[in-house]
Amino acid sequence: MQLNNIPFGITNWKDIPSEKHMGEQGYALWQTQVFNDIRVRIVSYSAGYLADHWCHKGHILFCLEGELVTELEDGRTFTLTTGMSYQVADAAEAHRSSTLLGAKLFIVD
Repeated sequence: MQLNNIPFGITNWKDIPSEKHMGEQGYALWQTQVFNDIRVRIVSYSAGYLADHWCHKGHILFCLEGELVTELEDGRTFTLTTGMSYQVADAAEAHRSSTLLGAKLFIVD
């Protein structure tokens, strides 16, 4: 990831509208900012959310609230709780997310 040609700026996330994305179960609300090739999001998952696809994109993800379960395509699972993060490279390990009670994440990709 190269952070080039991005002037200093402040994002007030309260002013960023959310966009609803349906999962296989539940939904995710995305607040998104794009800075050249870098996408920065706050994503809030509903209780009972299950992603509708295996993701191959790389992310740096930080759990702001709740609990998120990430399943890798090889069957391994990892649980993030508030204050935990994970990172994965593009095309490295396919993954999908779910949450029983809901979660709020800060994601950079």
